[in-house]
Amino acid sequence: MQLLTIGINHHTAPVALRERVAFPLEQLKPALAAFTDLWRGRAAGDSPEAAILSTCNRTELYCATDDRAAREAALAWLSSYHGISAEELTPHVYALPQSEAVRHAFRVASGLDSMVLGETQILGQMKDAVRTASEAGALGTYLNQLFQRTFAVAKEVRGTTAVGAQSVSMAAASVRLAQRIFDKISNQRVLFIGAGEMIELCATHFAAQEPRELVVANRTAERGARLAERFNGRSIPLSELPARMHEFDIIVSCTASTLPIIGLGAVERAVKARRHRPIFMVDLAVPRDIEPEVADLQDVFLYTVDDLGAIVREGNASRQAAVGQAEAIIETRVQNFMQWIEARSVVPVIRHMHSQADVLRRAELERALKMLARGTDPAEVLEAMSQSLTNKLIHGPTHALNRASSEDRAALVELLGGVYRHSKSSEH
Repeated sequence: MQLLTIGINHHTAPVALRERVAFPLEQLKPALAAFTDLWRGRAAGDSPEAAILSTCNRTELYCATDDRAAREAALAWLSSYHGISAEELTPHVYALPQSEAVRHAFRVASGLDSMVLGETQILGQMKDAVRTASEAGALGTYLNQLFQRTFAVAKEVRGTTAVGAQSVSMAAASVRLAQRIFDKISNQRVLFIGAGEMIELCATHFAAQEPRELVVANRTAERGARLAERFNGRSIPLSELPARMHEFDIIVSCTASTLPIIGLGAVERAVKARRHRPIFMVDLAVPRDIEPEVADLQDVFLYTVDDLGAIVREGNASRQAAVGQAEAIIETRVQNFMQWIEARSVVPVIRHMHSQADVLRRAELERALKMLARGTDPAEVLEAMSQSLTNKLIHGPTHALNRASSEDRAALVELLGGVYRHSKSSEH
C-alpha cells in the first residue's frame, strides 16, 4: 500500500489560486465520492482510501492506494474537478509519497507548516476533515492509523515543546495592522462578517481594544446575534450590508461563501458616503469574500490572508528554538509509523502461508483418519502423517534452492538458515 499527499498551500501558491482549488464544506463528501469512483474500473483494483483537508492556507488530498500511477491520476482529477488546466496547477503542487506524506501530516497537525507557527486551529480542521472522510466511507486501515498517530504526535509536540508559545495569530495580526491605520481602535466602529471560529477569534482581539461599536453580520441571524452578545455588540442582517457598509471604519470578513459578498461597486459607494475617510478591510476567507479590485481604491486598505503573513512571521522568531525539538519528535514518530507500514505489507503473505499450511494439514489429517478407520496401528499413522507433512512443508524452500542461481542461492541459504535457527531457538 502506497501513501500519497497531493496539495497546494501558502508556501507554493498565492491566494488567487488557492481559492480556486478550495473545497467548500458541503462539497467534501461528493468530492471524495468522485475521487474514489475514479479508481473503479482501473486496472489498479480497489478504490483508494482518501481524505481532503481544505483551509484558507491549503488544499490537500491524502490517499492510500496500490495504484503506482496514483500521483498522475490524483493530479489530473484535482485539475479536472476544479476546471483548472494541469499546466497552470502543476507548478504549484507538491506530491509527497510514503514517509514524506507521513512527515507532512505530522508537521501540519503540529503547526510547523502553518503561516502562524504553532497555531492550533489547523489541528481541529484536520480532525474535521478526517471525520468527514469517515462519514463518507472513504477511510480505511491505513489512513485511519495515519491520522490517529498524527493527532497523537501533535499532542506530544504541543505538550513537550514551546512551539505554540507566544503565538501571533491572524486575529492579533489584524489588530496590529488596524493600529497602523487608526491611532485608537477605541474610536472606531468594527464590523465582522461571518460567525465562525476565525471571526470569533478576531472579535475577541478587537473587543479587547474596546472599539466604539462592535457589529456582527451573518447569514444566519441567530448565530450572529449570539456572537455579538458575547462582546456586548449588536447584529445586523447580512442583506443590509451594502446599504450600511459606510458606517464602519474596520471590516473583517470570513465566510464560507464560494463567491465574493462585497463587490467593488458597494465599496465605492461606501467610500463616497464616508467622504473618503479610510476603511480598513481584512479578508480572511478562501475563496475571498471581497473582490480583489477593492484594493485599488483610494482610502481603502484591504489585506488578505497572504498579506498578513509578514506580520505573523515577525512573531515566529521567538519560537524557532523549539522547532528543532519538535522536528526530532516527528522524525522518530515517522520512523515508527513506517515500520508499522512495512509490517502490514507482509500480512497478506503470512495469511497465504497459514492458508496453504492449513490445506496441507487438513489433507494429512483426513488421510490419517482413514488409515485409523482401516485399523492401521496409530504409531504407524502418526509416523506417516509427520513424514508426509514435513516433506510437503519443506518442498517449497527446497524447490526454490534447487532452481536458484548461484548468487540467489547464497542469499536463500542465509535467509532460510536464519529462519530455521530462529524456529529451533524459539522452542526453548
